[in-house]
Amino acid sequence: MDILATLPSSFGYVIFTYLYSWIMLTVLGVNVGAARKKYNVEYPAMYSDKHQVFNCIQRAHQNTLEVYPQWLVFQTIAALGYPLTASVMGVIWVTSRFSYAWGYYTGDPAKRMKGAYGYIGYFGVIILSISIALQLLGLI
Repeated sequence: MDILATLPSSFGYVIFTYLYSWIMLTVLGVNVGAARKKYNVEYPAMYSDKHQVFNCIQRAHQNTLEVYPQWLVFQTIAALGYPLTASVMGVIWVTSRFSYAWGYYTGDPAKRMKGAYGYIGYFGVIILSISIALQLLGLI
């Protein structure tokens, strides 16, 4: 089976959304590495007892890693049926993780909520995934 013949051409947007998410994870990870050097937080320590800002930078990355696997699953399921819509939802979610991180980087954890608009993308792909499941079961 030729995968390129099976997937709609708009699935290319989904692939670019995954690439965008890889860039986001890389940027957040590099920022943690730079913060480790700046605040002298040695491995394997996850947090600093002295530097709240380091902890905020690390948490922005860690929280993103905690939710990323679920997002990938729902993003993929949603994209199989609604590639363009799922891509838009994915771009919203990925972009929100930058906003979340930049807010967190201030050292004021409450400012991470600047990325709260990402729930539009996150719940969007969950709803699309539910729709696909219901269609496969013949319930809608």
